[in-house]
Amino acid sequence: MNTLLRRALTVVATGGVLVGGAGLASAAGDASEAPAPPASTATPSGAAVPGTPCTASADACVDLASHTAWLLDDGEVTRTVPFLDGDPRSPTPVGTFAVDWKAQNYHSREFDADMPFSVFFAPGGIAFHEGSLERPSAGCVHLGKPDAVAFFDALEVGDQVQVRRPS
Repeated sequence: MNTLLRRALTVVATGGVLVGGAGLASAAGDASEAPAPPASTATPSGAAVPGTPCTASADACVDLASHTAWLLDDGEVTRTVPFLDGDPRSPTPVGTFAVDWKAQNYHSREFDADMPFSVFFAPGGIAFHEGSLERPSAGCVHLGKPDAVAFFDALEVGDQVQVRRPS
C-alpha cells in the first residue's frame, strides 16, 4: 500500500481501535475476545503478484500449501518467509481479511501462551505472531522472531491479508 494511503488509513483505523478495542492490545486475554473483521472467501480481482497466489491489493499473502508468506507493497514482494499454520483440528482460515489490531506483547488466556508481535486479522483471534516453526498452531500463522517483528512493523490496522490454499 502506498505510504500516503497507509498513513490516511492508519489515522482513520487508529480511531476505530481506540473506540472499539481500547486496552485490548495491552491487556492479556483470549484472542477470540478481540473484534474481527468479516472474512471474505472471494478472491480479489486482479492479476496475481508473481511468485505468490495473491493479488496486488494484498499487503500480506499466505500460501498454506507451500508454508510461505510474503509482505507486499504496491504489488511488489518486500519479504518472503516460512511459517507454520494450524493443524487439521484448528486450521488457519482461508479468505481475504483486514488487519484488525496489533499487540507487541500479547498473552492468550485461552492457551496460556505468549504471542509476541501479534497482528490479528481473522475471526477467532487468528494472528501472525512469533511462534514455533515445528509445532502446529491453533490456527494462527507462526513466524520466526525476525519475521514476526517484520510483519508487526510493516502491517497496519486495515491492511489486507490474503490467505490461500492453492491446489
